[in-house]
Amino acid sequence: MMTDLPLDHVRTLLAVVDEGTFDAAAAALHVTPSAVSQRVKALEQRTGRVLLVRTKPVRPTESGEVVVRFARQLARLERDARAELGMSGAREPTRVSVAVNADSLATWFLGALTRVPEEPPLSFELRREDEAHTAALLREGLVMAAVTSSPDAVSGCSVRPLGRMRYLAAASPEFAGRHLDGPLREALAVAPVVAFDRRDELQDAFVRRVRRGRGGASAVRHFVPTSEGFVAAVVAGLGWGLVPEVQADPLLSAGRLVPLAPDRTVDVPLYWQQWKLDSPALATVAEAVAATAAEALRG
Repeated sequence: MMTDLPLDHVRTLLAVVDEGTFDAAAAALHVTPSAVSQRVKALEQRTGRVLLVRTKPVRPTESGEVVVRFARQLARLERDARAELGMSGAREPTRVSVAVNADSLATWFLGALTRVPEEPPLSFELRREDEAHTAALLREGLVMAAVTSSPDAVSGCSVRPLGRMRYLAAASPEFAGRHLDGPLREALAVAPVVAFDRRDELQDAFVRRVRRGRGGASAVRHFVPTSEGFVAAVVAGLGWGLVPEVQADPLLSAGRLVPLAPDRTVDVPLYWQQWKLDSPALATVAEAVAATAAEALRG
């Protein structure tokens, strides 16, 4: 059991992962590299698992990620306890780390953070990642919570639905006139397309849906890895793309974008996953996120 693990050994493993090497962890902990190595080996013997891949920088194994996540949760609980006992430094903020996808970050998520009370002070650390991959950061113990598209809770985490983010296939009027003047199912297979990055499969999935499972979007594609930049690229006529409804609506009204298939919207369900901790700071953020999502996303 985790409670049977020596806590100084657990903290040492976390230091090695965060610092990248045994020597750097030793310097951070003010002990010798030999002591660090002995603690990690003892922890591996205690768990019966290899916890670290000895590369440079080191990285945790799947079993190591479990211990690292436990170590971060332990540190979080310790900070909360110190704050409640008045042992923290004056006005020392509580850090809350969250993984969030770019479209949520550009549209509704920051509004949620402004609803969090200013007392006690919190310090937010946001990590941008695709909604299909934010859960991995939770699994690795790198964040306390995440906006994710997965309804399956990461081990040690709770999950709650937030709503659905709707996307509309759109293009500039000039682009549509040049590249999409014909049957849509044929035009989309060859028309230049904008994607967020190489892991963005939203446009390909949309084309397969329109073409009834045949092929994906064109090989002529532009990768624009920011939400605002993505929309700007579509407006500029670099290609067509799936634009979040909240960003698309004013551009459609202004005539800067035209819809390609108004009856074929794409809804991506979003969920909030967080550590199962009795952390007042995390609970406050979760409530603000849920309240804002209820207003900004589709039910």
